[in-house]
Amino acid sequence: MEPPAIIPPPRPFFFGLLRRRMSLRLTLRGWLALVLAVAGLVPFVPYGLNRFLSVQAPVRGGVLVVEGWVQDFVLVRAWREFQAGGYVVWCVTGEPLDKGAPLAEYNDFATLTVATFEKWGGAPGVLHPVIWEPVRRDRTYTSALALKAWLEARALPTDRLNVVTRGMHARRTRLLYEKAFGPGTRVGVISVPDEDFDPIDWWKTSGGFRAAVDESVAYIYARCFFRGR
Repeated sequence: MEPPAIIPPPRPFFFGLLRRRMSLRLTLRGWLALVLAVAGLVPFVPYGLNRFLSVQAPVRGGVLVVEGWVQDFVLVRAWREFQAGGYVVWCVTGEPLDKGAPLAEYNDFATLTVATFEKWGGAPGVLHPVIWEPVRRDRTYTSALALKAWLEARALPTDRLNVVTRGMHARRTRLLYEKAFGPGTRVGVISVPDEDFDPIDWWKTSGGFRAAVDESVAYIYARCFFRGR
């Protein structure tokens, strides 16, 4: 039995600057298998996307922070989390309200959230507002930088913190807080299910579909292109 022929590697040509190489391409059967595989995964995408973006990864102790722009039901969940104990301080971040808004007397979202909490019967001084200047982009990252500066100015620990936010905003929020605080801080996140639409069947409403698309694109940008400042 003769040994298999050994095919010599292609020789360089054009003064040694170029070399021919073999490449693999899908056959008709290969393309059909790929299409069937993708089609089989489609039914699992809606549930998987919501679960991915609405990550639940809390840490114990440290600083508890809630984003001031979220609805009241998120604030209720944050209050319950703070009551569970183990936190050094509870903060709310917020940018200034638009001029002429019905609630402009509160100046910013953080102060408005504190006022809402105290009107519910919360003790004054429990929830601390952290105000940041308005920006056109990277608002979550800017709020994280403002919180870091606020904590450091008061010599409060920044090694552990939990962020309470709404639904699909959770994963991107945790990523941007990690970028703002750096590797010395362990950042956890608590995602409160959105009450504006069904978190499972989010694609059946315009609000849910828009939230999923917006957060997916924003997370890809934050993960792949955003480097912070």
